[in-house]
Amino acid sequence: MYFRALKKTAQDVYISDPIDTDKDGNTLTLIDIIADDTDITEEIDIKLKLQKLRKIINHALDDREKTIICYRYGVGGCKELTQHEIADRLGISRSYVSRIEKAALTKLRQLF
Repeated sequence: MYFRALKKTAQDVYISDPIDTDKDGNTLTLIDIIADDTDITEEIDIKLKLQKLRKIINHALDDREKTIICYRYGVGGCKELTQHEIADRLGISRSYVSRIEKAALTKLRQLF
């Protein structure tokens, strides 16, 4: 019976068993290889904050402010652009883009 039981577990690999060594000679276990350092609560928190921010952007900002914030920070799939690039696209000065961006960010901070 004893040998039969050993035969059944002979191929078992435990998560804490050493399976290899790294370049420095330290033992590696299965947990070292499959470990995931992501924090699910942090990811959920970020997603919830992004949803809230999108709602605020859509409701609190006028069209020009929304356009500048979206271009500037890559919101909604837009490519991030510099203030100069935004000014060229919208046909306004870079300093005007800067003033609009600053006012929009102030609104967003207050509402967020």
